[in-house]
Amino acid sequence: MPSYTAPTRDIQFVLHDVLDIAAAKISGHADLDRDFTAAILEEAGKVASEVLAPLNAVGDTMGCRLENGVVHTPTGFDRAFAAMRDGGWNGLDIPEEFGGQGLPYVLGTAVGEIFVSANMAFNMYQGLTHGAVSAILAHGTEEQKATYVPKMTSLEWTGTMNLTEPHAGTDLGMLRTKAEPRNDGSYAITGQKIFISAGDHDLAENIIHLVLARAPGGGEGTRGISLFIVPKFLVNTDGSLGARNAVSVGKIEEKMGIHGNATCVMDYDGATGFLTGELHKGMRAMFTMMNEARLGVGLQGYAQAEAAYQNAVIYARDRLQGRDVTGPKNPDGPADPIIVHPDIRRSLMDQKSFVEGARAFTLWGAHLIDRSHRADDAAAEGLVSLLTPVIKGFLTDKGFDATIAAQQVYGGHGYIEEWGMSQFARDARIAMIYEGANGIQALDLVGRKLAQDGGKHVLAFFEMVKTFLKEHDGDAALKADFLDPLKAASKDLQAAAMYFMQKGMKNPNNALAGSTDFLHMFGHVCLGLMWARMAIAAQKALDADTTDPEFLKTKLATGRYYMARQLPATALHLKRIQSGADTVMALDAAAF
Repeated sequence: MPSYTAPTRDIQFVLHDVLDIAAAKISGHADLDRDFTAAILEEAGKVASEVLAPLNAVGDTMGCRLENGVVHTPTGFDRAFAAMRDGGWNGLDIPEEFGGQGLPYVLGTAVGEIFVSANMAFNMYQGLTHGAVSAILAHGTEEQKATYVPKMTSLEWTGTMNLTEPHAGTDLGMLRTKAEPRNDGSYAITGQKIFISAGDHDLAENIIHLVLARAPGGGEGTRGISLFIVPKFLVNTDGSLGARNAVSVGKIEEKMGIHGNATCVMDYDGATGFLTGELHKGMRAMFTMMNEARLGVGLQGYAQAEAAYQNAVIYARDRLQGRDVTGPKNPDGPADPIIVHPDIRRSLMDQKSFVEGARAFTLWGAHLIDRSHRADDAAAEGLVSLLTPVIKGFLTDKGFDATIAAQQVYGGHGYIEEWGMSQFARDARIAMIYEGANGIQALDLVGRKLAQDGGKHVLAFFEMVKTFLKEHDGDAALKADFLDPLKAASKDLQAAAMYFMQKGMKNPNNALAGSTDFLHMFGHVCLGLMWARMAIAAQKALDADTTDPEFLKTKLATGRYYMARQLPATALHLKRIQSGADTVMALDAAAF
């Protein structure tokens, strides 16, 4: 069975040496000193390794089952969920007035990585709840906040989001679920939703569904969509549970992975719903939830890669096959461990350099969200909006690649279920699809985010990189290995953006055909920036005669690998983008 150990030392390095969160002029950050965050991360790591990770394979093999209208979760999930509830983990960054601890989002994100790596399917029950809480806090009435948020914070109740319908996935303007107004101010919700993660289960006494539906008078397309709270059980005025609502589970989907999470078809048959946010402006309210979910899904991409990588390293150290070409490293044994072979080292370095760069990128994104929300920083809000499709799309694409690479280290054993690597691969695969498939993320980046607010956010990103390079131009120790490669990659990214401006205006297909390449190019530049920042922090700590030199030297060596072996991919992506759309669109649809 695979094992998992929380990478608390590396998370601490990013939080304090790179982001310096305790010094940020943001509400609540001054309390985030090293000892405080270490205590939380260590406790989360203990829960992850002792409670959640042992249930990962259990959830995968047992799955969820629907019997007599009730969804049953895998054996042991109820006890684990009680541990999460008792530990107050869901409320880590929810305001204190609603029963949370009011800590910054960046710390909640760091803890989230640990839980996702240990058991992704299980963590989705509370992860979706957290997103639903965020939407209600942002758009709900005071009465709705008081009614639902405290019990969702405590995980007495959980939450979902219901967008997708059989005929309407990404194109939500096509959805047909109806919301008919009633005389008492509520609405009758009728329709069917599919792919609803944690749609029903036996872990909590109530489930609060956030449902997109079309109310009268809103017009066609997304303009007519509103958001509604639809509880599984109606809530009485005193907060107790009332009658069962007219919402039921049609079936549980049979999926490639995340078997421990109940992905449901939900049927609404005149269910009582309550408008959340403004009428006919449900997309705005739902995107509060989706933006948080997209950062969380990007985190899932590298968190699964982290778990797979840890086990691949253990296997590579133990598995004896062949001899080192430079001479035996295990002369008393029949063969050397496969970790001595350069191609295995290449694979492990690909994985390690991606995961550590992705962690820094995601925590930086979470830090920007804190800056936006807690410091009312419009520039941070614009930047994280620009980066959200990159975090989601790039980190899940590359996270899946890294997970497959870890599986490959095992050779034939990686294909055998008892070793557990196939579960990591199957679970990681969904992250490229849900919360907006990655092709949609690329279209969002190129089609909307680049031009948002007149393009000022992408220009601000370029200027930020330029300023960073200029500030550290005199750092001779890091210039050749880190700063120069970042500068070259950033120039590639700017050249691609310029191509879109020049050619995309005349023929939009030229931009859209290169959108995925641009998303990946942007992702590489962001990880290159993170590695340059980590290298500066590591070198600074080494120069200060730190007590942990091996960790820092390893960090520098890993960063050099990424800059030399991964970051040059921006040149390839640029070449593809500049080839335009002609070859992409050359065939008629009938020729495929």
